[in-house]
Amino acid sequence: MLIHTGEKPFKCEVCDKRFSRNENLNIHMMIHTGEKPFKCEVCDKSFRNCGDRNRHMMIHTGEKTFKCEVCDKRFSRSGNRNNHMMMHTGEKPFQCEVCDKRFSRSGDRNIHMMIHTGEKPFKCEVCDKRFSRSADRNIHMMIHTGEKPFKCELCDKRFSRCGDRNRHMKIHTGEKTFKCEVCDKMFIRCGDRNRHMMIHTGEKPFKCELCDKRFNHNGSLNHHMRIHTRAKPFKCEVCDKRFSYCAHRNSHMRIHTGEKPFKCEVCDKSFSQCGVRNSHMRIHTGEKPFKCEVCEKRFSQCADRNRHMRIHTGEKPFKCEVCDSSFSQCGDRNRHVMTHTGEKNK
Repeated sequence: MLIHTGEKPFKCEVCDKRFSRNENLNIHMMIHTGEKPFKCEVCDKSFRNCGDRNRHMMIHTGEKTFKCEVCDKRFSRSGNRNNHMMMHTGEKPFQCEVCDKRFSRSGDRNIHMMIHTGEKPFKCEVCDKRFSRSADRNIHMMIHTGEKPFKCELCDKRFSRCGDRNRHMKIHTGEKTFKCEVCDKMFIRCGDRNRHMMIHTGEKPFKCELCDKRFNHNGSLNHHMRIHTRAKPFKCEVCDKRFSYCAHRNSHMRIHTGEKPFKCEVCDKSFSQCGVRNSHMRIHTGEKPFKCEVCEKRFSQCADRNRHMRIHTGEKPFKCEVCDSSFSQCGDRNRHVMTHTGEKNK
């Protein structure tokens, strides 16, 4: 009956959170005590409750008993299947009370609310970084431990998150299941499609508190903040060079490994970076997606469009340190410097 009345008589003595059932309070208390009594018999990972341990076991067994009736995709948990079904139905029953944004899952709505409240209750015990979700804190901890339990079955690359491994698998399969409803562009990841949609809507809800620059997702804001803080938390394990972004560190690592995992499907040329491969593909397709807003000239590369824009703006950001002459392009500045050094351009 407490479900219907909303009564929650059981209170956590630590954080004052309330529960309708005593057993839910007991499970919650393990967050504070760190107790995890249920252990996986395969990998010794421990869990706070029996259900989580049993669901985890399906990673090892590969069991997926719950099937989507629309697309036949299978899931190890009923809840995941039900959440997936909302992709087909478009149902979003959970609404944010602040900005009216709607969500297909209650948990996603609750996590979104922390954008408005700024709440980050989960702290990394190593570096004190705080997170709004326990799962994000646990994934972050793998940066410190180096743990990567999820392996790609095709190329043996390892990942700290199951979702990252699954998304990586689509590189091999070429699967793009998420479509933009405006321009029909397809994406491997739902999040990429949602971020792309903001190009059409112009939405930029995340603002830098130092320079007021706005971004269309929180990750871009966090990356941008490192311009102000100059933080470089990601270190190359070979040469100790440090990077502001994990992706930049990973790309740099390929200098040491020689790995070129991104292959052109037309000419089989391989690249160390996905973005470079995508830029190369435009040689074959002739695509020029970057347009000058002044004269409407189009370019295949964003950098080429940006350099062209300086013709209109007169901007000359590259300055000679000897005579203070300024140039619109880095290469022109470098050639000019040779007039001071006496070096001859080859």
